[in-house]
Amino acid sequence: MRIGYFLSCEEYTPAQLIEQAQLAQDAGFQGLWISDHFHPWNDEQGESPFVWSMLGALSQVVTIPVTTAVTCPIMRIHPAVVAQAAATSAVQHSGRFVLGVGTGEALNEHITGERWPFADERLEMLEEAVQVMRSLWEGGFVNHRGRYYTVDQARVYTLPPTPPKVYVSAFGPKAVETAARIGDGYISTMPDADLVRQFRDLGGGDKPVQGGFKGCWAPTEREGVETAHRLWANSGLPGELSQVLPSPKHFEQASRLVTEEMTRDAVACGPDPAKHAARLQAYEKAGFDEVYVANMGPHYRELTDLYRREFL
Repeated sequence: MRIGYFLSCEEYTPAQLIEQAQLAQDAGFQGLWISDHFHPWNDEQGESPFVWSMLGALSQVVTIPVTTAVTCPIMRIHPAVVAQAAATSAVQHSGRFVLGVGTGEALNEHITGERWPFADERLEMLEEAVQVMRSLWEGGFVNHRGRYYTVDQARVYTLPPTPPKVYVSAFGPKAVETAARIGDGYISTMPDADLVRQFRDLGGGDKPVQGGFKGCWAPTEREGVETAHRLWANSGLPGELSQVLPSPKHFEQASRLVTEEMTRDAVACGPDPAKHAARLQAYEKAGFDEVYVANMGPHYRELTDLYRREFL
């Protein structure tokens, strides 16, 4: 199983993200994830740089593969524009760029004032959006009149030698079926062997499966739990809340339901490598090919050092 590093745009400045990417590559991480948000989950996290600017900058400082985890190409940005952005990123990264996509969250996508669709409709939109992007990556002019999108005499001129791979994020049975059918790979943030098996059985076959989790290095477990809970209590919200809440303040309100004990159970906190080993092993046993770890809080240098010593 390959181990990569997850760049959290919600918490760090552009300069810090670039530093983390360089540290990760130097430590031996084999790839990068980078999040694509308009808002952070809460004001305490406090950042949200534009992912396409970050991808251009990353292409100048790292040579390991980079995947968006994940881009939502259905509302905030038209899929034709995402197709151009992804093609440019693939050129800049010499083919080592993967476009991870998903159906998104209201937190980021409602900002243009459009109605936030239900999950089934968003899946239909995502499937059409991927179709639009792949048509544009073939070269030539594209005209498309679909249920959700119109493309009028559009052509992407800057193209990589081969089209970008599209990995699809999915958490429920219908979404996993869609991912298996249209994706070049599968993305999940849960070490769920049943979902991996479903993806492979429904047509995913031996396509790559990527997973990710967050840790919080700190001098003590207690400090790590406090930091993780202050910054990322929203990670403990159940069900579809993370898809439907519309603003950071609503996540702050809902996150009051998440206790520090819940955070302690869900996050590898503190300096003990065994806690991280347990997270990695859970993904390995579930059948993941790649897993990406993010750090919460200020001690990302220490986390990369931990992984250099213990796992890489």
